Amino acid sequence: MKKIALLVICLLAISYTNAQDRIISTGVPFLLVAADARAAGLADQGVATSSDVFSQQWNPAKYAFALDKQGLSISYTPYLTDLANDISLGQLTYYNRINEKSAFAGSFRYFGFGDIELRKDPNDTPNIVSPNEFALDGSYSLKLSETFSMAVAGRYIRSNLKVASEEVDATAAKSFAVDVAGFYQSEEIAYNDFNGRWRAGFNVQNLGPKISYDNDDISSNFLPANLRIGGGFDFILDDYNKFAVSVEFTKLLVPTPPGPGTPVDVNGDGDFTDPEDITQQEANTISYNKYHDIGWVEGIAKSFTDAPDGFSEELKEVTYSIAGEYMYQDSFAFRAGYYHQSPEKGAVQFFSLGAGFKYNIVKVDVSYLFSTSKVKNPLENTLRFSLTFNFGDKYEEY
Repeated sequence: MKKIALLVICLLAISYTNAQDRIISTGVPFLLVAADARAAGLADQGVATSSDVFSQQWNPAKYAFALDKQGLSISYTPYLTDLANDISLGQLTYYNRINEKSAFAGSFRYFGFGDIELRKDPNDTPNIVSPNEFALDGSYSLKLSETFSMAVAGRYIRSNLKVASEEVDATAAKSFAVDVAGFYQSEEIAYNDFNGRWRAGFNVQNLGPKISYDNDDISSNFLPANLRIGGGFDFILDDYNKFAVSVEFTKLLVPTPPGPGTPVDVNGDGDFTDPEDITQQEANTISYNKYHDIGWVEGIAKSFTDAPDGFSEELKEVTYSIAGEYMYQDSFAFRAGYYHQSPEKGAVQFFSLGAGFKYNIVKVDVSYLFSTSKVKNPLENTLRFSLTFNFGDKYEEY
């Protein structure tokens, strides 16, 4: 019951904040959580970093530049550790670089809320439920030139959060989505004191129909469609030392929630009892219904121009992160990054640290997050782990 109570408090707090600052909320937000420790150590970055097994979540076009023919990874992220010890996000990813120009990949992401005991009376036998959500992905990437590739990905999403009862149907909510991504990686360039390589990428993610638990428009939620754009540069100092810097910008392609509705007092008598009058509560309901009547395609278009305070508010809906990664002999890595979201749009702000160690075909990554915001981060004081296996033939990097 403690877990349920705290979850309810969190939901109420989110609802209040939304009313105050128009924070954009979506369904299945677990799709936006960094599932691998490398990206987490780089402040949730991955659209323009070098290719790895975890590229499926960030930019599947990077697989066309993978140096190993095949890769398999397992990631584990404890979640809300101050609330419970059985809430977590796990991900399994596999890719195969078919040839010099193309690759395919698949991944399975599972978010479990642990076991929750439900009782109508303290002495009742508990009804144990295990809410969960998962996403099953597949992608194909193709090199269009020696330095540029594109990819498409498909995603099946299932969210099973409703609790069954005699009055409530617990059918899971389902939807699907697609991603379109691109990645640029230059050839190695010789400068005066070092060699270097430029990288850039974009990914338009989670484009798909809204997800609903009750099969109606009012209770439907937008998927967390978003646009990621980033760039970076590798300082190749010598055969042993490399330092990469990168920056990434992200914007949700979801309409900005409306503010409170406008009440109407036709006679100006202040009592709102005339048939033509609209009370504040009724005005809020009308505003809410209009928002949920927006289709997902229309919502993508509106997301760039619908903020009530204009362009300045649209800019506040863009998050950014900067990060650096030092590599020694491609065997040891140290990472650090900073992530920033506007205080009026969620206030998620944190520093991250990470490390990686590779021996033969096995690679282990870990990361840790330090929140710099007054809003508590659900991943604060949490170690994230990823285990990677790379095998098969090697491809050369030019």
